[in-house]
Amino acid sequence: MPTETPTRTQAERADQTRTRILDSATREFAAYGLAGARTDRIADEAGVNKALLYYYYRGKEALYTAALEATADRMATTTMRVLSLDCSPGERVLRSTLNHFDRIYSVPVFQNLMQQEMIRLRKADAHAQSPLVDRLFRPLGEKMHAIIAEGIASGELIEVESTQVLYATMGPNVFYFLSAPMMRLVSERDPFEPAALEQRRRFAIEFLGQSIFIDRAYGAKVAERVLASTPMPQTVQYGMAGAGLLETRPGTNSKVRQK
Repeated sequence: MPTETPTRTQAERADQTRTRILDSATREFAAYGLAGARTDRIADEAGVNKALLYYYYRGKEALYTAALEATADRMATTTMRVLSLDCSPGERVLRSTLNHFDRIYSVPVFQNLMQQEMIRLRKADAHAQSPLVDRLFRPLGEKMHAIIAEGIASGELIEVESTQVLYATMGPNVFYFLSAPMMRLVSERDPFEPAALEQRRRFAIEFLGQSIFIDRAYGAKVAERVLASTPMPQTVQYGMAGAGLLETRPGTNSKVRQK
């Protein structure tokens, strides 16, 4: 007796339509910012008419906020997972740094969206109350400060003001990618080549293993372990799956060993 193929419910179709719109909007905002984004392009890419777009999201600013919130929530979830691994504070700092480096180049849509929002905040836009702050940066910053304090108290990490450790871990990653276009002009090597990226992420973690740990030999071993268990991810495309962003998760098949 033939079985009937179940049909999608109206709610399922609505969810899929909403997801397509949010996908398209996120890419559009990442490319052009809030001011430059066009709802007609968003609707065309999502395969809907503008009336349906406004039915789900009321307007461009509401859609922009929804894109920021969804992106921030997903990034916070994946990063907090790294910060909550069952390993020493120092190792979590290194893994977080590597996760940050990999996220910059492997999820370019998120990085572009964040940079667009940074521009709005710098210009003191009256409407720039970014969900990235409350949903991503503040909770992750608080978690990182707590991890660093734990590492200092345990005698694993050098005793230094915790914000300085944050600058030392995240700052070089940001500078590398910001300066890469200029470095292309003054260097024979393209900073965005896979081999150059892999080398830079390795150098960054090895440096931290030698600089933030009290026992430098131990720090070098932690750095080696982190790098060995976390291969470079591939560049991924932005898409929503249920509640979040589709992305590769480096090292998910590896086991995190204790100190």
